[in-house]
Amino acid sequence: YIWSNLGLSVLLRDTMVVSGIRTRIKRPGETVKISCKVSGFDMTSSYMHWIRQKPGKPLEWIGRMDAGSNSATYAESLKDQFIMTEDVSLSTQYLQAKSLRAEDTAVYYCAQETEAQYENSCAPQERLQFPAN
Repeated sequence: YIWSNLGLSVLLRDTMVVSGIRTRIKRPGETVKISCKVSGFDMTSSYMHWIRQKPGKPLEWIGRMDAGSNSATYAESLKDQFIMTEDVSLSTQYLQAKSLRAEDTAVYYCAQETEAQYENSCAPQERLQFPAN
């Protein structure tokens, strides 16, 4: 798949906005839940992906939700840290990250993959970051 380079990021303290992206600063060991509100298409006819990009690194696939079925598939190396859920009535996807570490500082993306056309769109959700020492 080819993912558009848009931006979502999560920081590890208070909420701020950086370049139009909501930023959350979190402490190590904390949990965060990111939401992705879907509009303009029927979420249940798509796969919804979560992807992240750490500073200076390539995109990293976290997992995929078979939207409407609440069935998720995760990258093997990340399956114990992330939980993907959805609320079809709200057209919203969620990504929960547990036991955050400084290495989880990244922009987190929500991406749509349509089954019929395989046309992908990617939208920034949040930036997660840890406070500087």
